[in-house]
Amino acid sequence: MEIHTYRDLIVWQKSIELVVEIYKITDEFPKEEIYGLTSQMRRSAVSIASNIAEGKLRGYKKEQRQFLLNAFGSGGELETQITITKRLFFGRNLDFSKSEFFLEEVMKMLNKMITIISNS
Repeated sequence: MEIHTYRDLIVWQKSIELVVEIYKITDEFPKEEIYGLTSQMRRSAVSIASNIAEGKLRGYKKEQRQFLLNAFGSGGELETQITITKRLFFGRNLDFSKSEFFLEEVMKMLNKMITIISNS
């Protein structure tokens, strides 16, 4: 399959699925978290997809690598926020399996892409 745009990247497609899952799960958070973890988690997830797209649109490998690193960093933020939420009383009964699955897939793909760009 030929890649013409960021929409053709499987990592971008999976990151969009991750955003949708994060929005679904944060809808279950208490309303007082709207400006706390809800906002942070949504922004982190959106940042992953956005940085993948912007990096693909950049013409130079050095810029692409930097945006992929930014996406990877946002993934680390999201992973941390999920861990915190799971330990809080309101997060204990929520099912994070889909979001964690997509996050793990995206992080592996980003790591591979960063390695390939760094070595080329």
